[in-house]
Amino acid sequence: MDTFVVILIQLPILLITITIHEFSHGLVAYYLGDDTAKRAGRLTLNPISHIDPLGLIMLFIARIGWAKPVPINPYNFKNYKRDTALSAAAGPVANFLMAIFLSMIFAAIKGAHQGNLNYISPLAQFWISMLLYAIMINLALGLFNLIPIPPMDGSKILGGFLSDEAYFKYTAKERKGSQILIIILVISMVFKLNLIGAIIMPPLNFLLRLLTGISL
Repeated sequence: MDTFVVILIQLPILLITITIHEFSHGLVAYYLGDDTAKRAGRLTLNPISHIDPLGLIMLFIARIGWAKPVPINPYNFKNYKRDTALSAAAGPVANFLMAIFLSMIFAAIKGAHQGNLNYISPLAQFWISMLLYAIMINLALGLFNLIPIPPMDGSKILGGFLSDEAYFKYTAKERKGSQILIIILVISMVFKLNLIGAIIMPPLNFLLRLLTGISL
């Protein structure tokens, strides 16, 4: 099938994936006392509200991208560090739960065909491959966001376990962390070095094999 057509079909999967990720951040923050995302119109499952054009393009080019971060004001939380960590963890957790749910659908389809998916119609094989793609992209996005470099979710989760002094020193490096991530992505594209992939591919393959029996 034409690559452009495949991209058009993958686009809704990508949009749904990043939307659920960002919505989950805002939803948990809301239940923890911060309504910033709701007041900003970001507590929604409308993908348009969460799209970052550059982040979406990077998802197609480098298979690693991002959405517009949901605005959160941690000073509205009762427990600054703990609740910040919980709201940060909500995005990756949502992606992992989606991957598990989709893998259950995949297992049901595989079971209906006695574990052999080689003798189904090409159209059915295509949609199964899209299902596998959805599982993979949810796992990849969840793992990517767990990288503990500010301002990634992983840095905020890690921050919940640090002392107050170490926490504020660590999270103060968000701008520098963003610059480091951009440099890594640029170097990866220019020199064709999948640096981020080298970090997330081992756990991604492990989880994909665990959920579907298939590895990349």
